Formats: sequence, structure tokens, C-alpha cells
Amino acid sequence: PVSSFSIIGDADLDCGVVLHSLLWPKGNKIFWVSQDDEVFTFNFNLIANHEGKEVAYALNKTCSPSLPWSPREVTCEENYMEVSVRSEVPCASAAKKEDWNAVKSAHSSNTSDWQVTFQRAEEQSMPMTLSDARKQGYVFDLTAGRLVFRTPYGQPDSFSTEVNGVPVEVVHASMFSRQSWFVLMVDLVAACSMHKGSYDDDGYMMWETPEVLHPLVSGQHDTQVHIGVDGELVEQPVAEERGYTVRKHNATVQISIPYNAEGGYRKSSVIGDLYEFYVFHLYLEQILVDEDRVETRLRFHRTLATPMLPRRVFTANRTVVEERLFTVYLGDVPEDAELAAVQLNGQELTVPFTNTSIHSITKVIQPNSTRGYTLKVPFDDPVVIQQFSKADAVLQYRLDINYTLIVLPENESFYHPTTVIVLFTDVSPPVFDAVCSESGISFKLDHRPFDYLWYISIDTELLTSELAAQHSYIMSNDSQSLLLNVPLYTHGYEYKNFTLKGFLGTFEILVRDHETSEVQSSTVKTCPFSTTELIMCSTDGRMTVVADLSRAVTSGGIPARTNLVDKYCGPKEADDSRALFSFPLNSCGSIVKLGQENVTYQNEISYNKEYVGVSKAASEDATERITVQCTYPLAGLHRLFSTYRFESDTVGIGSIIHHAQIPTIKPITALQTTPASKRPTREPLAFLPAHYPPVRYIRVTKVHNLIGMKRGEDLKKKKKKIHLGGQASLLLNFGISPQELREPRKPK
Repeated sequence: PVSSFSIIGDADLDCGVVLHSLLWPKGNKIFWVSQDDEVFTFNFNLIANHEGKEVAYALNKTCSPSLPWSPREVTCEENYMEVSVRSEVPCASAAKKEDWNAVKSAHSSNTSDWQVTFQRAEEQSMPMTLSDARKQGYVFDLTAGRLVFRTPYGQPDSFSTEVNGVPVEVVHASMFSRQSWFVLMVDLVAACSMHKGSYDDDGYMMWETPEVLHPLVSGQHDTQVHIGVDGELVEQPVAEERGYTVRKHNATVQISIPYNAEGGYRKSSVIGDLYEFYVFHLYLEQILVDEDRVETRLRFHRTLATPMLPRRVFTANRTVVEERLFTVYLGDVPEDAELAAVQLNGQELTVPFTNTSIHSITKVIQPNSTRGYTLKVPFDDPVVIQQFSKADAVLQYRLDINYTLIVLPENESFYHPTTVIVLFTDVSPPVFDAVCSESGISFKLDHRPFDYLWYISIDTELLTSELAAQHSYIMSNDSQSLLLNVPLYTHGYEYKNFTLKGFLGTFEILVRDHETSEVQSSTVKTCPFSTTELIMCSTDGRMTVVADLSRAVTSGGIPARTNLVDKYCGPKEADDSRALFSFPLNSCGSIVKLGQENVTYQNEISYNKEYVGVSKAASEDATERITVQCTYPLAGLHRLFSTYRFESDTVGIGSIIHHAQIPTIKPITALQTTPASKRPTREPLAFLPAHYPPVRYIRVTKVHNLIGMKRGEDLKKKKKKIHLGGQASLLLNFGISPQELREPRKPK
């Protein structure tokens, strides 16, 4: 059939139409239509309001029942009850008392029009016509094959009772028509469970209905129960997989459905905080068979809902410290909510972030229809709070986050605050790993997130790429580590324990507080080194020389019998080709030459010819002496005298000069140095800086304290052994200062 009607509100009782509004997504509607024929075509116009204007959409749907109609169908809808029977009514096997009461009323009627009477327990209403019944809200309809009776809940002619503790509403109508000497009567009984549903602590929505609602609806015989959702049954395996449970207990059918089971609907709501509730449109079919094997099918449509349940979103700290990046995941955000803004330590940022922002936030869609957001903020971002406790050796990075989310479509806001803290305990200054090599010392530092609290220096100078280049260090620095290769003889080394076998070189790297520049720790590495020749001019006035005498000593010579200018100053150590001398600059017959900008202490290594068993010609051709000297800049001295004590700001420049009739061979180990004076230069050998602290003065005593003078020698004889170096040279035995040298003395 095709009919026309208008639906105002959520139901039209005349046609058995129920309109359900789904909670999410917004605007979805479900039409449930009572169908009483084999084929039913539902044509309707959907009138919607779009931007203040009504828009009509013509829609239609043709349906046919999935199963054949049962002889009697009882439907318990959300807001009405309905019973329909076949037009061909079978004869009952036995009549009941209530049936005879209705027959009496029908027999006394004197009209052939169809009338109806209602029975409540022992009471029976007066007959009324179908038109009068319609005025009271009852609907009777006769189609090609079925007779339909439909009534709202709570009518005056219905009654409520309890069956096995479950509230039940029953309506009992009898239609009749007197035809001459017989009466046509149809008994129409509808009974529905009025259980409101419940929610237990285990997260299940519960609903109950008696197995037998009313004796006139069904007997105590076979019953079958099938469950479904949204008016559609689901297969038993599917129902079990979803967690739907149907249980019979004490003649009661009990339904249990997980609150978040598939087939239901959920909706978020903001009541101060975020809440949610779930709705499930339960569909239940109960098939009953009476003693005459006549089947009655009961259809229940019930909406089950949970109370308001707290909905918790969560945050997970997924920070990896090595990445120096806060990574925070906001999860379990419902699909009808979205992130609108993020506050980081009080700074408000709208979502999505701008492309220029150093923060990032990414949306993540989860399989369970929720969504998440991943927030990333670098440790060194200005918004991050950093606190360092020197006393506790703890460094803390703190990020206070406040997420602003909105529920759609209402645009209700709610907030989720959280705090993420990264702690570095036992925070200590960095320490280098150091390795010795033949050519120097290599240092390596693996970077840590908190190393920025300190800076690295060589002595007092900040270690930078410019400083490394200036001192010929080899440095590489990346995000993972710092590598510093310090070649031997470069700036910063200290040397000690000189022997012919070698010496010890020490290099120190200082770690200073970034704010106070105080030294917090250091890495000191001492390594053994060896070389054929070397000379060291220390700041405390000592010359140390390892000389190669293979050219200075003729065949048969012994290095151990070599000496300095003072023949009583011999080597501390010697082997078959080298000798080690270590002596104060102003001793062992050293001469001092004063230049315009430098002062030079010079001595010679020679051998006693009487110990050499060679011919005179061979002796004359042989190299008989090696000059060793140390030169210091005058700028580092306040006064200049030969004395027991010598102190200089800087190390001296040393050189070993082989006096030979053959070309001089460059020493195996040499430093590239710049001679202080402009005299003709010779190949300088390696010099080793001293490790004594620099001072800006020289102390001197009187001439009789000179170490280089022997007891009993007069001053005149001593002067002849000290050579002047031209106008710019002067004997220092007379206590003349550099200033006095440059300024003529005033006559007394």
C-alpha cells in the first residue's frame, strides 16, 4: 500500500512510524515503520533546514519481511504496543472464561458495526465503535491479510502488573460484530516488558523480560530468544563475539550487553570535565508456541543507555633523552572531540602549529575509532623550564602542558593538564677519554644533554675551532662527540723525566663552569715519548739538552766524556752516540748575549781530545763542538742578571748547532719556531716548553754568587772567557740592567 501522512515529532502512531535520532554523527535519523503486508513501500519527503531555508528531499524504501508472518505478532516499540493477527483465525481448542464475558457483550449488541471492548482483570469496559476508539488514541486497521491493533503505553484501558519481578503492561481488546444469529469476535492481547534497563559495575547494560508475559499472549511451552541491534537480528556467533549475552533465569530472559559493544553509539559531553554515555538500540525476538502449536512472535525494541561515565584521555611520556626532545602522546581522544590548542608553560599555541614553529604536533588515528596527538618540543626550546642544582648534581627539564579540546558539534571545551619532567641525576662535568700515540695525544668526549653547563679550555683559553687552528690542534665536533688530536710539541704540553730513552709529555684539558668560569674538573694525560735530539728552555732558567754526538765525536770517542764550556760540567747520562745535559742557564760557563729584544744563553758541548785515540789529522777534521743556546724575549723580564734564580713569562727558544765541515743535517725532531733576533739563523731543534708558572721578573745576586765561577779565580780572568756579542751584547756579571744599557750613564 501507499499512504500519505505527516510526521511531527518522533512518532506517528497511526502508521506505526518511529523516528530515532542517532547521537553521532549529528543529523543521522532512523525511521522504523510497522509493516503489516508482504511488500511495503515507504515514500516520504524529508524536509530539512539548511541555512535558514527549508529543503525537501523525496525518499522511498520498499521492504518485505525477512521471515514469514507468524499467526500472531506482538511488537513492543519505544512508545507503543502493537498486535496483529492473520485474518484467518483458527478455532481455539477450548474457550476461556474471559472469552465468554466478551461474547456476552457482543451478543447483547444490536448493531453489525465493528465494536471494541477492553478488559482489565475482572472488569470490562462498555463497547465502543472503532471511530470512538481512535479518538481515544487506539488504532485498528485491516489489511489484505492481517488485522492490526496499536495503542500507546499508559492508556486508561491498559493495566500494569509484575511477572517474576519484572513490570509488564498489558492491553486486552476484543473486536466483535454481530451478524444475524452469530457473532464475529477477535481477541487482541498485547503485553510488553516495561523494564527500564540498568547498568552494573562491570560495564554491562542489562534488560529483562519474563518468558511468559501474559497467559493470553503465550503458553508455557516452547520459547526461543534471538538478539539483534537496530531492528536487525545478528547470528548467534556474531552475538557471542560482540559480547551479547542472553540468559534464562527463574523464568526470566536476561540480556547483558557490554557498554561499548559493537552496534552501539556513544556521545561525549562536558560537565565540568569530559564524560560520555553509550546508547544501544536493542532488538529482541521471542517466539512462543501455545498448546495448540500456534506461534506467537514478540518483537522488542528498547533503547538502553549508560549513565554519564567519566571519559579519561591520557598522556604518555615517550621522551627519548638521547634525542634531546620532549615527546608526549595524548591518547584516547574520542572521535567526536578534537584538539584546539596547547599551552606550554603558560604560552598558548593554537592547533595546528605554524610551519615556522620549532614545536610539532601530529594527529594519530587509532583502529578503535579514537585519535591521539603526538607533541614534540626540544629540550633547548626557550619555553622549556631548566633547573640545575649544583648541590644535588641534578638537572631538570620541565614542561607543563595544558591541552584544550572541544566536543563536536556543541563546541564544548574541556582541558587536560599534564607535566613532563626529565631528570638527569649525578650530573657531573664532562671527562675526556685520552689515548697516547707516537705523535701526540688524542682526546675524545661523547656529548651528553647537559654538557652545555660547562665549557672547555686549554689553560685559560676557550677551546674553539679558531684556537685549534692557531695552535695546530686537529679538532672535529659533531652532535655525537668531540675529537681533539694534540700533536707533540704544540702549545699546552708540559715535559719532565728526561732520559736518553725518552721523556714524559703531559697535556691538560680544563672544564670550567659556564657562569663563573671556575675550573670544575680536568682531564690530564701523560704519555711517554722518544726522540734522537731535543732541547728544552724552561721558565725557571734551566737548559735540558739531548744531543746527537755521532758527528761530534770522532771514531773511538765516548759521549760520556764530553763536557760543557766548564769542563767539570759533564753529561747526566750518555750512551754510545748521545749525551744528556741539564744545567742552569747561568752555570757551566754559559755566556749571555743581550740583544734589542732578546737575551740568549749559550754554551757548548765538546770532548777532551786526550781521550780520543785517533791521528792528529783525523782529530783536526772532526767536529769538536756543538753549540746549545736558549733565547728569551726581554718583554717577559723586568730585570736581567745571572743569579741562582731565573724566572720568565715564557719559555725560551732553544737550538742545537752542530759545527761541522760537512752540511748540517736537520734534527729528527724539530719545532717550527721564530728566532727572536735577526742574526743569521741555523736549523733549530726541538725545544720543550717548561711547566713552571711564569713570572715577570728575574732575581739576581752579586757576582760572587755565580755558579759558573770557580773558587780562587779572579774576576778579570773570568771576563776573558765570556765573549761579548757586539754593541748589543754585554757581560751580565756587572749587574747592569737592560734599561741602563740603553741609557748612557751620568757621570758621577
